[in-house]
Amino acid sequence: MPELGKFGLLLRVGIFMITGIVTLQIVSVLLAWAGILVQAAMAVFASAAVANALTMRIFERGGLSNLGLGWLPGSFRNLSYGLLGGLGSALAVTGLPVLLGLATVSKDPQTSFNIPSLIFLLTVMIFGAIGEELLFHGYAFQLLLRKLGAFQTLLPSGVLFAAAHTNNLSANYLSAFNTFLWGTFLGLCFLRSGDLWLPIGVHSGWNWALPLLGANVSGFKMATTGLNLTWHIPPLFSGGEYGPEAGLLTTLVLPVLGWCLYKAPIASTRPDLFDNDTE
Repeated sequence: MPELGKFGLLLRVGIFMITGIVTLQIVSVLLAWAGILVQAAMAVFASAAVANALTMRIFERGGLSNLGLGWLPGSFRNLSYGLLGGLGSALAVTGLPVLLGLATVSKDPQTSFNIPSLIFLLTVMIFGAIGEELLFHGYAFQLLLRKLGAFQTLLPSGVLFAAAHTNNLSANYLSAFNTFLWGTFLGLCFLRSGDLWLPIGVHSGWNWALPLLGANVSGFKMATTGLNLTWHIPPLFSGGEYGPEAGLLTTLVLPVLGWCLYKAPIASTRPDLFDNDTE
């Protein structure tokens, strides 16, 4: 079968992007009543699912499972290591400062612990994590990775990942830089495993753990645990109102997480798109 040329590559990526943007706008309008967190997470999930499913069906005669969402023998292992890595990293930048007296956890007088709300929040956040991984490390990313190579794909995808978060509340230059690092790192997680379960696990574990002690997540305040995290160090290190993702503690923990996942016995598979190099 013929090699995929530049026109074919641009066509596929273009349709992916247009479909994703249009779907994102439509779903955002439809969910305007649901609150900013639900609106953002579910709109991203819907746009990613539609864009990936459509382009995979049209150009590859495949489905979402062929993008690294198929449940293979090593999938549970990769998801588990990802969750542990994300949870551990988030607890390191919140729990460790509490133990060292750099922050304190207190009861939030305006909220209380609510199990149904917590379950709902965790569900919404996992949909958001899956959506972002499909959007930034799904069809277009994997196709470009196959054709252009790791360096030419990872860095631009990291920039796009950061750009998508610049409108979040309290975003700043350091939050953008850390988000760029996160986007690039999650792309490396895909390279490490060959599936999306590892990056989904890391992404979900991080997003789940931060609110447990009352920390903000990407500018969002998660008022479900009844706890509030108060920092006693400058925002440069804590992240301030944006949350730890805008602080140097996150910058420092990412290389440690990377080393741990590099050493972990991750199950590695070859992405299906790497074998579908056709016009």
